[in-house]
Amino acid sequence: MTLDPDLKSRILQAVEDGFAEQVSFTQQLVQTPSQRGQEHAIQDLLFRGLQSRGYAMDRFKMDRAAIEAHPGGSKYSDDHSDAPIVVGIHRPRDETGRSLILQSHLDVVPEGLHDMWDDPPLSAKIDGDWMYGRGAGDMKAGAAANIFALDALRRIGLQPAATVYVQSVVEEESTGNGALQTFLQGYTADAVFIPEPEEEMLVRTNTGVIWFQVQVRGVPVHVREMGEGANAIDAATRVMTALREMEEDWNAEKGEHPHFEDEAHPINLNIGKIEGGDWASSVPSWCNIDCRVSIYPGRSAEDAAREITERVKAFAQTDSFLSNNPPEVVFNGFHAEGYVLEPGSDAEAVLERAHESAIGAPLQSFMTAGYLDTRVYALYNKIPALCYGPKSRNIHGINESVSLSSVKKITQAMALFIAEWCGTEDITP
Repeated sequence: MTLDPDLKSRILQAVEDGFAEQVSFTQQLVQTPSQRGQEHAIQDLLFRGLQSRGYAMDRFKMDRAAIEAHPGGSKYSDDHSDAPIVVGIHRPRDETGRSLILQSHLDVVPEGLHDMWDDPPLSAKIDGDWMYGRGAGDMKAGAAANIFALDALRRIGLQPAATVYVQSVVEEESTGNGALQTFLQGYTADAVFIPEPEEEMLVRTNTGVIWFQVQVRGVPVHVREMGEGANAIDAATRVMTALREMEEDWNAEKGEHPHFEDEAHPINLNIGKIEGGDWASSVPSWCNIDCRVSIYPGRSAEDAAREITERVKAFAQTDSFLSNNPPEVVFNGFHAEGYVLEPGSDAEAVLERAHESAIGAPLQSFMTAGYLDTRVYALYNKIPALCYGPKSRNIHGINESVSLSSVKKITQAMALFIAEWCGTEDITP
């Protein structure tokens, strides 16, 4: 049932009335460090915020054995976070509506060189419409929006007439194992909503992602005898060329994949990190390159990983040095498939109405070539998985920022969505 126009107006105003507090809480999140493995304090902060609102609380760690046994589990490494997952649970008096998961992640990527930022990366400085800071867009503004969309209903004496799980996970930027753990823990609902920074659009499809490291070993000698050694860094650059050829081949297949055929370059290989050598005057004996590559929905991570390994092996056999010193490929993070959100679900129709009321324009959808936790819910919970959120700039880059006016409109759309999807009941009978 669509919302009464008077109720819509009251909800929109309720978000407006609480927005200053929402901005303040978002700043607090941005100012709290939460790089990989350092998310304990911010998860405690979110736990207290949900608990203070009266939600039933759950907090649990990831189960490595269960994750590794699941086909959607990504690879563990020494850097894998051990921070807990936090869930706040709203239970209605009468379960008359449809249940919902509101999910966010609070882990962030490294900040990069601080001297490249206009202000410190954790400043949460507001300049005009923009809040700056690592994670401001991706996705601490969304984490706050999950909470304050529900607060808006409370402000007018209402609550969802269905169970709502407010989930805060980690490892979204590295493996996706945090979201998978909520599934393994048994949490599910009739739909999931994740307010990632998606330019006020709905993600129709997104790629899977694989992380891997190519380990090359050389023959170290003094530089005066370079011809008698083998430079591992030079050899690694030749491997990179072979990986670029693989990337080109995968992009050439885009016409075989709906939603990707009109994209200029849907498959992206990133050489994200390179380490090698021990001394400027010694021919380097080792070099490791850390890579990230995307894969089309419908292709298993195992199949793509097999091709990556075979490509590196085949190239090495053509190289005079590497044929006798074959590189090793190690998978050390994301091992995740992509997904497609098929149109026509009730959840999408409700979001379309909520978006139009809050934004004043029809909802658009698009393809994004990055990892999203919605893949867990689409592939394994098998529920409508809505990824939709505010406008941002420079996520993962320098001077990351999020548009506050967009955050407000997105929160209004979320509050309207919750009210229609879950239904409402008076907080007090």
